[in-house]
Formats: sequence, structure tokens, C-alpha cells
Amino acid sequence: MAVMDKAQQVAQEQDSEPRHVLFQAVLKNLRIIFRSVQTYSRWVEKESGVSAAQLWMLWELYNEPGLTVSRLANVLSIHQSTSSNMLDKLQQRGLIYRDRNGSDQRVVRLFLTDVGTALLEKAPRPAQGALADVLRRLPDNALADLDSGLVQLVAALKVKDKEAGMIPFTEAE
Repeated sequence: MAVMDKAQQVAQEQDSEPRHVLFQAVLKNLRIIFRSVQTYSRWVEKESGVSAAQLWMLWELYNEPGLTVSRLANVLSIHQSTSSNMLDKLQQRGLIYRDRNGSDQRVVRLFLTDVGTALLEKAPRPAQGALADVLRRLPDNALADLDSGLVQLVAALKVKDKEAGMIPFTEAE
């Protein structure tokens, strides 16, 4: 009985009013973030016909024609294989093309087609997605604090998909 009483006491201390209020605020903010990303992604797809991640990819190719798959994956912070799969979908829709005309035939350069460029003329912004846009605009100290807290949160998860960090929200299955 003493062990149970001690466990209950610890649980009550952890759920003290200030901590509980903070817990609820953090949980609500995480829900707002996830729902906002979902809502933005659905809106982008409705407006442009491509996922938010694909749209970001198209914008990067517009801003820097001739990117390689590996460089594009790096810019988007995604796996190269994820980038290749997304590019396959964009190429099938006639939005991009691959070119091997350089001196090294192993290097594939990526370009927008006229159809891809026309899509961007009507596409929603920000180019890199709502969440990435906000993160880029955060002050360095706020970004570092957020990273520190998220590292602790991810470390505490009992079940985690470590590969998920390199897959855009809209491309996860």
C-alpha cells in the first residue's frame, strides 16, 4: 500500500495546477500546428493539384533550374529516394523533365516544363510550406529552444519512426 501511495503522490505532484495548465497549453499548440499543416496541405492541393511538398519542389526547381536530385532532396530535407518518387509523379504529370546533357551523363539535372511553370504562376505561397516558412522566420534563440524541447519530446516517445523526419507530411503514407 505504501508503494501505491507514493506513486499516487508523485502523479499528483506532476499534475500540479501550474504544470497541468502548461501541459494543456503545449498539447493544444501541438494540435494547432498539426491541424494547420493538414489544412494548409489540403488547400494547396485543392488550389494547385499537387501536394504542398510537390509544390515546394517545383518552386525550388523554378528558383534554381538544373538542380540534381540529391541537391533538391537536401534543400527539402528529405531522403533522396523520397525526392525521386515525388519527381516521378511530377514527371508523369508533365510538370518537370530530367536532362543528362552535361559532360557527365551520370548527372541528372531537373527542370520545369512550360506546364510546370504555368502551374506555379497560379500556385499558392509560401513556396516551402507554411510550417517551414514560419520556422525559417523564427529568431535563432526561439528556433534553438524549440529544437531542444522537440529533441526531448522525440527521445521520450516509446514508439517513433526515425525515418519520418525525412518524409514531408503530405507524402507520408
